[in-house]
Amino acid sequence: MRKRDLEIALQAIAPHPNPKVHLEQYTTPADIAADILFSACYTYEDIRGKSVLDLGTGTGRLAIGAAILGAEQVVGIDVDAATVQSALSDSKRMQLKVDWVVGDIESVQDPFDTVIMNPPFGTKQEHADIRFLRVALKVGKVIYSIHKSTTHSFISRWLKDAGAESEILMTTKMLIPHQYNFHHKRRHVVVVDVLRIVRG
Repeated sequence: MRKRDLEIALQAIAPHPNPKVHLEQYTTPADIAADILFSACYTYEDIRGKSVLDLGTGTGRLAIGAAILGAEQVVGIDVDAATVQSALSDSKRMQLKVDWVVGDIESVQDPFDTVIMNPPFGTKQEHADIRFLRVALKVGKVIYSIHKSTTHSFISRWLKDAGAESEILMTTKMLIPHQYNFHHKRRHVVVVDVLRIVRG
């Protein structure tokens, strides 16, 4: 599959139906999701034939993308039932097998080859991003995770202390649309790092 075709497929997946500010819910842009998944699949061989977990899946763009690229097992978990229902509807429409779970990320116990996630940045709930990383390191061998570039020094130190190795897969700009009352611009640009993390 061409990366552009994957991006088009992911673009057709619905955004968050009712984003909640305390959960810092932002839909992962289709182009960024496609870049991550394409690299994970074809450069690092972390998707095809692997078990893949999407923590905080939202409407499922990363999980569905992993299924499209041939993951053997895909699980998407999110505490927000409405977004999981939206993800379920899209995966059914696309005739893809994904196991969707409504629940807290800390309920995950089974091991996975690969974890992919776009966690909260930790701006509304301090260190929410670390909570996601802690769970990812517990259950995943390799993790792909999106973080604000401004937090890179802190995140990299935390990962090193946790015994994990990390590298910046890419640095890019994430466009966040106006969707909360505190947003004053039509679109807000956040520079993010996509990290590839290997558990020690």
